Amino acid sequence: MADTSQRQRVVVTGIGVVSPLGQGIDNFWQNITAGQCGIAPITAFDTEGFACTIAGEVKEFDAAEAFPSPKEVRRTDRFAQFGIHAGWQALNDSGLDLEQANRERVGAMIGSGIGGLATLETQHKTLLDRGPGRMSPFFIPMMILNMASGMFSLYQGLRGPNVATCSACATANHAIGEAWRTLVMGEADVMFAGGTEAAVLPTAMGGFAAMKALSTRNDDPGHASRPFDAGRDGFVMGEGAGVLVLETLEHATARGARIYCELAGYGNTADAHHMSAPAPEGEGGARAMRMALNSGGLNPNDISYINAHGTSTPQGDVCETQAIKSVFGEHARRLAVSSTKGATGHMLGAAGGVEMAVCCKALETGTVPPTINYETPDLDCDLDYVPNEAREMEVNAIANNSFGFGGHNACVTAKKFTG
Repeated sequence: MADTSQRQRVVVTGIGVVSPLGQGIDNFWQNITAGQCGIAPITAFDTEGFACTIAGEVKEFDAAEAFPSPKEVRRTDRFAQFGIHAGWQALNDSGLDLEQANRERVGAMIGSGIGGLATLETQHKTLLDRGPGRMSPFFIPMMILNMASGMFSLYQGLRGPNVATCSACATANHAIGEAWRTLVMGEADVMFAGGTEAAVLPTAMGGFAAMKALSTRNDDPGHASRPFDAGRDGFVMGEGAGVLVLETLEHATARGARIYCELAGYGNTADAHHMSAPAPEGEGGARAMRMALNSGGLNPNDISYINAHGTSTPQGDVCETQAIKSVFGEHARRLAVSSTKGATGHMLGAAGGVEMAVCCKALETGTVPPTINYETPDLDCDLDYVPNEAREMEVNAIANNSFGFGGHNACVTAKKFTG
């Protein structure tokens, strides 16, 4: 186990969420713990002919709140709008006064799994219909996936470390873990970290359906995403963003910040197995969990709650269950394990950021959100998945799992802040 006594401690002081269950951490938390579902028929485009016609769309979203001008909004893809807005929310939630901060020691790591797919779709159509001379000069900067992180830093004048992670569905958890590592190493005082995604689009929906990855329970969207349930038939697409403000404890204490929790450790591994399927028995994810426990100075028995990757796919949910049992042994039976993707859909590169927000609130409030739509137990998924109703319980330490295509595995651990 790593010696954590001599290194910088890192705490979470702000949270921003853009989601199918509402905007802002307070609204989102109220809805997720009430067991609400944000999945419905797609309104963004005509879904005739598509195998999956449902998703968790973000609605009632006003990007302009976080932008310096309407012109800047028009020059920004929806995925970046989500990420910039979530970062802006997190800044406001943290109470951090950037005018008093050393902006050279404030950075951002806001990643995306896919980036500006909407811009790619529209500009490709322009290319085919009207020729290359009619393409937008903003096509490339709107499309590339580093722009949420880059433009947020531009608007806020942040001159510290700036990186955009891209590791499919592990993206946001990797961003948070790498930002934690940056702070632990003393390379910054404050980091904005998380992920953003806006892939409820024809190309994404058609592509994932071609892989047979999506649920086709179109006639019952509110019950389509059902992690760990025996009737699960694939994931449901979601969109949104989750960004946290991470600070060294020294910096947060000096300004009298409100602290949600303390980040403890981080694990980052590869399956080296298959481009989309998880390694047998979740072996790669298990190594990431062990790494996150070890780097955080935690024993398996210290963990109270796991926010599972739990996408509602037949193979993935079984492999994650096996991984948890291999890491936690008999303690796995005493853990609360829930997946919030039943409520939000799978937000791809944003998932780990939104789900880490859930973990921070669980540590702060002593409440864990449910796995909704859990009706029929699966013999191969035999843990306590907090079915259908939130639970009040003692939450001392958590693990947040994210696993992505390409065999990317990320786990972040955090614990209750005790001073």
